[in-house]
Amino acid sequence: MKFTSFLLAFTLPALSLPAAAQTASTPSGQAWPARTVRIIVPFAPGGGTDTVSRFLAAKFPEQIGGTWVVENRSSSGGLLGADLVAKAAPDGYTLLVTSPEFAINPSMRAKMPYDTFRDFAFISQLASGQFMMACHPNVPVKNAKELVALAKARPDQLTYGTSGAGGINHLAGELLQSMTGAKWLHIPFKGAGPAIIAALGGETEFAIASTIGLVAHVKSGKLRGVAVTGTQRFAELPNVMTVAEAGVPGYSVTGWYGFYAPAGTPQDIVRRLHEESRRALASPDIREKLVRAGNEPVGTSPAEFQAFIRAEYDKWAKVVRQANLRVD
Repeated sequence: MKFTSFLLAFTLPALSLPAAAQTASTPSGQAWPARTVRIIVPFAPGGGTDTVSRFLAAKFPEQIGGTWVVENRSSSGGLLGADLVAKAAPDGYTLLVTSPEFAINPSMRAKMPYDTFRDFAFISQLASGQFMMACHPNVPVKNAKELVALAKARPDQLTYGTSGAGGINHLAGELLQSMTGAKWLHIPFKGAGPAIIAALGGETEFAIASTIGLVAHVKSGKLRGVAVTGTQRFAELPNVMTVAEAGVPGYSVTGWYGFYAPAGTPQDIVRRLHEESRRALASPDIREKLVRAGNEPVGTSPAEFQAFIRAEYDKWAKVVRQANLRVD
């Protein structure tokens, strides 16, 4: 099984918005937002995607007005929530925030309920970040090298939980196996939150999730940080080494969060959402929260974001094909 390691690193460009943003409108001509806006998160509460979405939902009322709620629609690979948005009315009241699974799913699955490019309006890449491997305190490992050694001593006995089969966290675990010869068992959950809960309860030996989802549990001592998956250590947990530092050179897995609307959403609403999401990401409070959780604000334009997703789609198609992975 061969994988190609990857690294995504972005910075938020200088933000320049008009003093008073123009009012957007729905297809009926009604001022937007005139009723509650739903941000659909296709994973369970408690993970990185959910957290980033709630940052926006808390900030948008003061920036845009109206009521904003986060609605979790958990399913394998985030398909259910994404499909709900793909088929929603294109009026700016049903939006999607999701993660790299959006670009991975088409290559992993024989059938897709929606078309990744035809059925969505691309708003912006919100943030980039990395992941963490964290174990239950009873597991006798302190870094990735020791985890690999334990797995080799106990092949197919260690279990790790992720947000679902075929997701980027799953592929992060598979990549480490392929690069080291370790053998462990993957336990897919319907979101990072349940995977973390399983590790907290000792149902699995370790979890792979976003730094956002794991940092508080590691700081409290309820879980032990084993490794971060990017090329640099996480500033909030400086004693947790990268996988590469611990003896697996070339290993690097990072991810991102993206913002979408149904295809056909009026351009003035898409433009407003892009501008206001960049404004929110540039605000000192959200920027600090993201950075402290191991993420970097991004804020690309709709055109840049669509090109980025196309590149991710093509890259993951090659990786999945080489690894002969399928989820049906």
